Amino acid sequence: MRRKAPSITAQSIVGAALVWAIFGASAAQSQTSAATQASVAQQPASTGEPWTLVQPPQITLVVSRDGAILGEIGREKRLMVSIRSLPKYLPQAFVAVEDKRFYQHDGVDLVGVAGAIKGRIMGANRGGASTITQQLVGNMHPDIIDRRENSGVAGIDRKLREQAAAREMERHYSKEQILEAYLNQISFGRGWFGVELAAQHYYGKSASQVTLAEAAALATMPKSPVQYDPVRNPDKVLQRRNAILNLMLEQGFITTAQATEAKREPVKTAPDVHRIPAPWITDIVRIQAERAGVNVMQGGLRIVTTIDAALQQSTQAAVTSGVRDIETQPGFKRTPCAGGATPVKASAAKAPARAEVNCLEGAAVVLDPSTGEVRALVGGRDYLRSSFNRAVDGNRQPGSTFKAFVYAAALNEGMTANSMVQDTALKIRLDNKRFYSPENSDNAFLGEITMREALTRSRNPVAVQLALGVGMDSVIALARRSGLGSSIANYPSSALGASTVQPLDFVTAYAVFDNGGNAVEPRFITRIDDRTGRAVYTPPATGSQPALDPRVAFIMRDMLKDVVERGTGTALRRIVPSRILVAGKTGTTNDNSDVWFVGMTPELVTGVWIGFDKPQAIAPGAFGGTLAAPIAGQIIAAYYQGRTSGTWSPPPGLVSAELDRATGKPSTVQTPGDRRYQEWFLEGTEPGARSWPWTLFRNGPLR
Repeated sequence: MRRKAPSITAQSIVGAALVWAIFGASAAQSQTSAATQASVAQQPASTGEPWTLVQPPQITLVVSRDGAILGEIGREKRLMVSIRSLPKYLPQAFVAVEDKRFYQHDGVDLVGVAGAIKGRIMGANRGGASTITQQLVGNMHPDIIDRRENSGVAGIDRKLREQAAAREMERHYSKEQILEAYLNQISFGRGWFGVELAAQHYYGKSASQVTLAEAAALATMPKSPVQYDPVRNPDKVLQRRNAILNLMLEQGFITTAQATEAKREPVKTAPDVHRIPAPWITDIVRIQAERAGVNVMQGGLRIVTTIDAALQQSTQAAVTSGVRDIETQPGFKRTPCAGGATPVKASAAKAPARAEVNCLEGAAVVLDPSTGEVRALVGGRDYLRSSFNRAVDGNRQPGSTFKAFVYAAALNEGMTANSMVQDTALKIRLDNKRFYSPENSDNAFLGEITMREALTRSRNPVAVQLALGVGMDSVIALARRSGLGSSIANYPSSALGASTVQPLDFVTAYAVFDNGGNAVEPRFITRIDDRTGRAVYTPPATGSQPALDPRVAFIMRDMLKDVVERGTGTALRRIVPSRILVAGKTGTTNDNSDVWFVGMTPELVTGVWIGFDKPQAIAPGAFGGTLAAPIAGQIIAAYYQGRTSGTWSPPPGLVSAELDRATGKPSTVQTPGDRRYQEWFLEGTEPGARSWPWTLFRNGPLR
């Protein structure tokens, strides 16, 4: 049942007289304008009776798998905290400076009001003597008590209603409840509300862990969060903090020794060491949670993600710095984007709008190949410049990185890594009666080489011949089984990555080469907990699905190791220590507008894309091996700093043989040592086991 508004009592009349004395005779003159402003002002939604304690908005925290805060979701950034979890001196600091008779008055401090009047008469500004309860009423119910109304009749009326509501609040709630609500309600600047979030941001710790000096510094801020921002104005905060410590001493909250020791402590804020801003991840998990029916915007929840905080941070740094480095290289013709925001040389008057600047961009995905859990994801060089997530919402041609699925399909059909293939000119007649002739980036042909060598050197005609030999539909089917959801056109050029893919989807599909042939789905959320720690949502387990013979996956990965060790991806090998096993494939589109590297270690699959949102050539001679691979190398090297990698063990059903790299045949005593290598075969396909069943290339290349 709705309660009646508090009645005007004798105390209220006295209060009105006191308020009139405070505001002065100018009230009547401003009555009309104040009333007009109040009538046209946009009011917030109703918060109920002005004396009630309501649950204020909170944030939903997004945290990494190791507990670091990645982001905050919510309309008002606040984390509720129980007053009983706080050190006693924290609320006492606020009482000392804001309302020293808090525990004696009934919501209105008449002694304080009288002091304010006396100060006004004597020419000293003593403020309006608002109690903590009155401040809470105004902050919690701005739709009813607008604390901006400070003059004229409107100001007097507001003050009276505020006093009446404060007294009513004190009749319904304990001092502890009111003080707890106040500490959780008030602003601490920078969009942060409540002592818990303020302590976390300014001091890198919970409010339950702040020192006496830090508590007093927080208590400086209700007067002016901007003026007493400890980051911007530490000297001002120091002066007022020490004054508050003196007040706490005078009021018996602390001892002289405590005050003296606290004053020795400098005003020092901590970097957000427990915060690794990951806006791309925050956006993704918010959407996924809402699709699962979890209202994360209401706040008070904790989304535990699969993200590795340190890896997320190093991945963002690698993408941002890597893109900037590319912009400084010879041949990059466009004006670099300063900080990823606006062109360096553009004048302020002529600088294009942020959304219109076509800056060089990058995206990266790092995931666990065995589970699909995403460990890091970056959707661009600068989220503040552009929040478009290229890793999730972008669709770009993968170039030669797609060849891995072509070669895997050929191995799956019975070819061997030492099969001799022709790197030669092709002329393929298409259904539209035109001809398609794939070329190599070096404008040369190597003639007869092994399939392993063709992949290592990324020879385009070989990939097209293999795709046509097994059937492009078979290649597409394998990519689909591996988890690639993008539509791949059934054209010869698709063997060279001419169809567009989503980076996250594509990198995840590469996991089949790393985990023994199983398709996984990318996962971001581990669970969502409420404020009590109870799980309110746990994503259903997806598991993995067989997509490729594990023996073929092993051989394919072994071939991809050669790409990194001595092929187009050697730039990565120069960055990643040799003790770390790594394999992968570079990719570059025909017009040099998209460059890629997708690779793997025993623990991670890592993919990097570089390009413009509006596709155009990055630079003459831009390649995935020279632009994308180094960025991937930085990501992998950072992860393995202080770590060792696992191993890749051959599954049952494989045999090995020492071959001559030049001929693809078993080595002999005459074979030089640098040409000897170990090749892997499915049992029954090794040299000498049986005659080779394939005849595709025996009669020369396709024409």
